[in-house]
Amino acid sequence: MNKKLLFFAINIFLIAQLSGINSEEYPSFLLLGDTTKTDSGNDNDDTLRVKIVPPIQTESDTEGLVKDSPVVQMLDSLAHIKYFKDYYFTTDTSFLNVYKFPFDEVPGYPDSVYRARIDALDKITPIDLAFNPDVKKFISIYAVKKRSLTSKMLGLSEVYFPLFEEQLDRFNLPLELKYLAIVESALNPTAGSRAGAKGLWQFMYGTGKAYGLKVSSYVDDRFDPYKSTIAACEHLGDLFDIYEDWLLVMAAYNSGAGNVNKAIRRSGNVRNYWAIQPFLPRETRSYVPAFIAVLYIMNYAGEHNLYPVDPGILYNGIDTITVKDILSFDQVSEMLNVPMDDLNFLNPSYKLGVLPSTDGKQYVLRLPKEYIGDFINNEQILYNYKTKKGVEREKLLAEVKKARERKYHVVRNGENLGLIAQRYRCRVSDLKRWNGLRRTTIYPGQRLIVYTPSGTSTAAIVSKPHKTGGTENVHVVKSGETLGVISKWYGCSVNELKRWNNLNKSTIHPNQKLYVKNPALAQSGSSNSTVTTTEKGYIYHTVRKGETLWDIANLYNGVTVSKIKSLNNITNVKRIQPGQKIKISKTG
Repeated sequence: MNKKLLFFAINIFLIAQLSGINSEEYPSFLLLGDTTKTDSGNDNDDTLRVKIVPPIQTESDTEGLVKDSPVVQMLDSLAHIKYFKDYYFTTDTSFLNVYKFPFDEVPGYPDSVYRARIDALDKITPIDLAFNPDVKKFISIYAVKKRSLTSKMLGLSEVYFPLFEEQLDRFNLPLELKYLAIVESALNPTAGSRAGAKGLWQFMYGTGKAYGLKVSSYVDDRFDPYKSTIAACEHLGDLFDIYEDWLLVMAAYNSGAGNVNKAIRRSGNVRNYWAIQPFLPRETRSYVPAFIAVLYIMNYAGEHNLYPVDPGILYNGIDTITVKDILSFDQVSEMLNVPMDDLNFLNPSYKLGVLPSTDGKQYVLRLPKEYIGDFINNEQILYNYKTKKGVEREKLLAEVKKARERKYHVVRNGENLGLIAQRYRCRVSDLKRWNGLRRTTIYPGQRLIVYTPSGTSTAAIVSKPHKTGGTENVHVVKSGETLGVISKWYGCSVNELKRWNNLNKSTIHPNQKLYVKNPALAQSGSSNSTVTTTEKGYIYHTVRKGETLWDIANLYNGVTVSKIKSLNNITNVKRIQPGQKIKISKTG
């Protein structure tokens, strides 16, 4: 399409206007840039054909939207023809099936064929490819056992691979690394693992943060295809600077550099993936073979009678718009008639379907290209649009201002989701959703994401006890303490401690804050206490059977074994006996 064609197109548009053609009824022009025969059959007729095509009518046409300019629509059409006229997607694969397989046939090949094909691929990539039993196993998985998934991924590659290739080229990385995203997430932009990895490139929270991927209550950049791809390229580049071997880079990307370094040591300091493979974590042993199998299948899909499933949209059919004010998916969907499925698919990083563009911070919204004009022409109205659900700017703004602060809770022995939910004033279902948990099973040392009201400290989240009269104080639980030990210390019962602190079970954990009644009892002694007050500034603890100095030190704030030994002139800790009185400083 040249300048002459554009000149003729504009002139025809002006002629149409002067001739009385209603641009409100026919605002869209489809330009046919080829020469066609006239009715007389003259093959030499070079007359330019310009066809006026009515636009597709939608409900938005009846809702008072500002309509797009026909001249701008024409320019969009010209640009599309110029740059994407050869870009197509094929779902009718009958003419591609050069091997003439029946539709449901699953072809198989001898090892020599697989090896020859992978050798051919190896010659055109800097990544060392090899064929072995592990690779063959994964070829069977993708070509036989999971054929429907492979066809779906072939279709999704038309959405994501142009983006991957653009960024890989920008960072001077092998373009074949795009297949890593298939191994990581099967090209599912909202994929999540049990370990907490998220998105197309499966970033853990810490690694994503190191590469600029931010996470908040509303936005998780790890789900953003563009931002996560850039972060993945940076991460892969950094790993290559360390290992200078792409197979080791992949292993480190999957399991972490620490595990790869351990495997190298255990293999006798050999820097070769196949040599260290037996010493890698189980998942990583399969990671590189899976990558090679994916690379093979994506290049020889037709030979296995595999063809793409139409993803519904192609990469060149997506455009971006910068949002300048807070906006919800509901507003965009209802006012502009954008399908909600499209909004969710193209914008997976907005966890709650809200773009929190406040205080000068702007976010990007991705839409099918055909909606960009309507968005720009009606942008200000859109921000203030009230949806059928009653969602409007004021309510969204109030919600964003109440954004919850992200924290981490490390699970301790004896804890369950119910106890943790009570501690952070949330529901068990919230904890499961925030952490991608399907079950309520958790384990000690596991890191759980929790959200607490902004500006509220964790200490303030502990439930207050029921009022029972008398004075109240806070006891900080030390390692090894139980409710039984604490109840004796404060001269109360276990049931009273549980009632004051809204505890359903007797499980407690170090650093937990417990409300106690009449803490003076702990200083003055009681019938149930092992403590007797003697002189100002000091108390005496009566040693019980089985107690050690370490046990005693843990009962008192700021007290250590060395302080007890120094204060009581104890040189042999094994010589303390039941009934012996140990002097303790009240100030620690």
